[in-house]
Amino acid sequence: MTTQDIGIESFHYYWNNEHKPLVHIKSGDKVHFEVNEVSSWQITKNAKREALVNLDSKKFYPLSGPVYVEGASEGDTLLIEVEEVKTADWGWSSIVSGLGLLPEFSDPYLWIWDLSKQEKSVEFKNGIKVPLAPFCGVMGVAPKEKGSFDVMPPGKHGGNMDIKHLTAGSKLFLPVWTEGALFSVGDIHAAMGDGEVCVTAIECPGEVSLKFELIKDARISSPRFITSKEIVPNLGPCVVTTGIAPDLMEACRLATRNMIDYLVRNHGLDRNEAYILCSVAADLKVHEVVDAPNWVVGLWIEESVLGKK
Repeated sequence: MTTQDIGIESFHYYWNNEHKPLVHIKSGDKVHFEVNEVSSWQITKNAKREALVNLDSKKFYPLSGPVYVEGASEGDTLLIEVEEVKTADWGWSSIVSGLGLLPEFSDPYLWIWDLSKQEKSVEFKNGIKVPLAPFCGVMGVAPKEKGSFDVMPPGKHGGNMDIKHLTAGSKLFLPVWTEGALFSVGDIHAAMGDGEVCVTAIECPGEVSLKFELIKDARISSPRFITSKEIVPNLGPCVVTTGIAPDLMEACRLATRNMIDYLVRNHGLDRNEAYILCSVAADLKVHEVVDAPNWVVGLWIEESVLGKK
């Protein structure tokens, strides 16, 4: 077993099965990645709101890789074990016009997070603390189809799945679609709520260590994963707002709007701050999809995040 390194200066912006691999590894090997933050340094730790106005979307999602896995071919499965995800000493969250779940938030808004204390949570305001659980928003292999493909939408190759449970100790299984698999990683988050409703988590640069295992001829059709720990049993008392509608997306929007209203009324946040908090610390859950014509979605946030014991 060997360990190889990929530095922060080596990255690409699109999925393409003709990318030249940066390293070749064997099954059982490890790779240590230095990962850029999602905007390619258009946002810095000293940035102001104005930095959001002229963002170049072509510089979003710099990916570290690709990694060529010897012996990998279509029909195989690549098992990635997350050994460590380490963030830098800062991060950012934002509201950007045209992105996110709620279209009424049209004015740019930026929040810079101080992660320098390297504690289990980070302070927001008014006694609110967001638990930290670093993970990579993007892990994927090259698609089968020829050409270049944007990183942002996920697919059967993995990609920008934003699964917050892919923390250290978890295992991700990806179907292989091309020779060598051509795995890449990016988009480190220090924390995120399921749904990532305002389209950003706590975005930050950092380092990632992954171990790779090739499973021959497993023939899975889409990504699957095993969490590193029990999820629900660790959940404390929560405040939950619901959305009920004949469309799941509209139900998600209603649940989120109701949570924003709650946070503004009860915790002294303005609406932009509440939207950011929903994105980094609240979880969207589907509660019911069988009682037509209306479906029920809930947005959950732990009372401990809000300063309640």
